[in-house]
Amino acid sequence: MRLDGHRESDNVEDARDDNGASVGGGGSFLGGRSIGIGTIVVALVGGWLFGINPLTILGLLSGGGAPVVQQQAPHAPAHKPPAEDAQAKFVSMVLADTEDVWRELFRASGNTYREPKLVLFRNRYPTACGTGEAAMGPFYCPGDEKVYIDLNFYATLRDRLGAPGDFAQAYVIAHEVGHHVQNLMGISAKVEQARRRGSQAASNALSVRLELQADCLAGVWGHHAQQARQILDQGDVEEALNAAAQIGDDTLQRHAQGRVVPESFTHGSSQQRVAWFKRGMDSGSVAQCDTFRQGSTP
Repeated sequence: MRLDGHRESDNVEDARDDNGASVGGGGSFLGGRSIGIGTIVVALVGGWLFGINPLTILGLLSGGGAPVVQQQAPHAPAHKPPAEDAQAKFVSMVLADTEDVWRELFRASGNTYREPKLVLFRNRYPTACGTGEAAMGPFYCPGDEKVYIDLNFYATLRDRLGAPGDFAQAYVIAHEVGHHVQNLMGISAKVEQARRRGSQAASNALSVRLELQADCLAGVWGHHAQQARQILDQGDVEEALNAAAQIGDDTLQRHAQGRVVPESFTHGSSQQRVAWFKRGMDSGSVAQCDTFRQGSTP
């Protein structure tokens, strides 16, 4: 990716040296509901990969109502990452680029884009959706409109999930920002209401469509960023497509337990995730990302 000289976002909060990252905070997402990139599936079906109790993840997947703000443990005031931290600078520039794209797309539709915060943390951190665990991978909390990431996830993405590359890393941020866009558009709340009314199978199917739409919205960002600023190098799109494939439910389940259970999918198959990201990347159109009307296959 070509981001040298691009601006950094003012919405990055560095909590990696915060004592609150190592304490409790009201349980792990049992009272709120966050939305993550997909590594939660690994923890659910093969917790040994990350060393986290799968029951922690079951609390997330089983819902528990619409996002609610929980009592958070006290923590230090947020501050910007150190200027010499290259990885933090990279995600800050990616976030800034998503801000530029979505601000303009919202403006063109007659709306105002409210920018999310990006919180860098280590291990565990109290959020409005409960205590975030690094082992869950990056996630978005609608309760406080923040994206959370332990940057060590990128080593996992590269070394354990087989998805290296800077645009693969950018895709992860763009996917979580896609969940923020869904939240602003009221989609997330409608899905949560429908999930509470349906069976577990119906709930999982809705979760899949929500995640696939976030993949498509990540592609929409990539399309407009490339059109406006020529940020992509040769092979970058392939990096993102590979990342989408490696975190498909079927691929994760096959690696973790040696078999695939389609009815338990919550994020979509590798083929679906690749297809929806590519649809957004090719079209640049939010209207083309209606996974709820068009189904799971574009």
